Amino acid sequence: MAQQHDLFDDIIDISKGLSALKNPLGGVTDALMGGEGDGAPHWNPADYKDKPRANSIPCLVCNYEKSSCTACMDACPVNAIEIEDFSIDIKDSCRKCGLCVSVCPTEAFVTPRLTPKKLYDAIAGAAAAYNTAYVTCTRALRRMPRENEVVVACIGDVPPEVWFSVMADYPNVSVYLPLDICERCRTTTGEEVLGDSIATAEEWAGTGLGLEVDAKQLKCVKRREYERKEFMDNIMKTTGLAVSKLNPATAAVASVTQRLRDHSKKISELEKTLKAACGTTTQKRRRLLIQRRQLVLSTLQEHPELAKNIQVSTPECDFEKCTACGDCVKKCPTHATDLLGSGRFTVEPAYCVGCGLCVEVCEEHALKMVEHDASDLVMADPDAQKKAADAAKTRAEIAKTKEEGKKVLTKVLDSVEKMAE
Repeated sequence: MAQQHDLFDDIIDISKGLSALKNPLGGVTDALMGGEGDGAPHWNPADYKDKPRANSIPCLVCNYEKSSCTACMDACPVNAIEIEDFSIDIKDSCRKCGLCVSVCPTEAFVTPRLTPKKLYDAIAGAAAAYNTAYVTCTRALRRMPRENEVVVACIGDVPPEVWFSVMADYPNVSVYLPLDICERCRTTTGEEVLGDSIATAEEWAGTGLGLEVDAKQLKCVKRREYERKEFMDNIMKTTGLAVSKLNPATAAVASVTQRLRDHSKKISELEKTLKAACGTTTQKRRRLLIQRRQLVLSTLQEHPELAKNIQVSTPECDFEKCTACGDCVKKCPTHATDLLGSGRFTVEPAYCVGCGLCVEVCEEHALKMVEHDASDLVMADPDAQKKAADAAKTRAEIAKTKEEGKKVLTKVLDSVEKMAE
């Protein structure tokens, strides 16, 4: 139900009007001067593109030259990636599109701008503060982005795990892509990558992602609750008056920064829990939890019902064929696999990215990849469990108090009846 317009909203509207009066010709000046005044940032698509860096350590092909993984090379539109002699070479012909970063199953390609957590924070921050957040590419936008517009070199740069986490928490996110924009783009593989990523995320989240194709329909409207919170915070900073205490609805709204901070804290706590439970192998190798898996785990912790929508693959061992040679453990890029003291193969689902390298290196063909839902990835939330336990304890105490009260009341009534007789 829509919120009623109250005194605080009137004050906010008035303050907006006063701000406009301070520079009444600003819009006209921008229109005459091309929209950018002195000192204003200029639109440069190159600002949103970085040449990826490659790390050969988690690369499947660098670990095992017979690996069938060709994800990065298939995604690269200009064949700028070569892997040989256990190293990755990115040629100068690289278009800096970032697609190799999004498709690598072990995050062997990285750029500071396209880390999964940074992408999530950028999209989630815009979605938390505005009625609609848009994710778009440099070719589609062609201007300086507004605060609710997240620009990447190619929308295919956003991996399915990031889309999934965003869609589970923020239904007001849309992609902005004008019709046929991808067909005229020289990043020829981008449309297929983004199509696969979004389709996978929609299947996982059980909902659809918004799409906008008309530039005229792009709106930049702050969410009312965020605008009210922002206005109150500004008053508090200016006057020192805790106005938010006068308005419980405003006081209840968490800031965008706090929401993102809480999300990061939840991921850190989850990683600590995993590390304490199974963070190292029996050979004392530290297991690696890639960022995309961190996002999935944290989202499933908040929305465990979505696990049934996600299909993952993990290795299964035929122990009659297994010789406990340990090749599968040595080659695992995230150290998700292990051999127990008895030589029995095991895998930690939270760390396994389903790359299948362990299956490929097993000469005895004792391993095979098995597909199943993500129920194993639902991690218990210690804080939620503690709160639930405390609530159950409180309910039990209340019930006990009520029962004791009934007994006392019954005795009193019995005494009254006897006296009346």
